Amino acid sequence: MTTTAAAHLLAHYGDLLALELAEDGPRAGATAGTPVESSKTLYADTVCEIGVWACTPGTFPGAKDGIGEHMLILAGDATVIGDDGTTIDLRPGVSFVMPDGWAGRWEVRETIRKQYTIWRTR
Repeated sequence: MTTTAAAHLLAHYGDLLALELAEDGPRAGATAGTPVESSKTLYADTVCEIGVWACTPGTFPGAKDGIGEHMLILAGDATVIGDDGTTIDLRPGVSFVMPDGWAGRWEVRETIRKQYTIWRTR
C-alpha cells in the first residue's frame, strides 16, 4: 500500500496587485530610463522560488543561467525581446516561460508587475 502526505496550504496572499513589495533598487545594466525593481518572495526552497516582482519603466538586459522561469503578468505594459529575435508583448493576463539559456532585453513602458515561479536547473 502506498501512502502520501496530506498537502497543506502554506500561505495565502490574496490580491497580488495590492501586495506590498519591498524596493530592491535600480535595475543593473539599464540602457534607457532608470528602472527600479521591487519584489516579495512568497515561497522558496532549494529547488524553486515563487513571488511577485515589479519594475518601473526602462530598458535593461535579462538572462536565465541555471534557472527557468514561468511568469504571469498582473499589470503594466512591456515587451521582451530575445537575442534570437523572439518578441512577446506583455500585458495583464499574459503567461510565458523563459527557459534556462534565454537572453535578451526588457522594454518596460508602464510599470510591470508579475507573479513568477523560478526553478533551478543545475
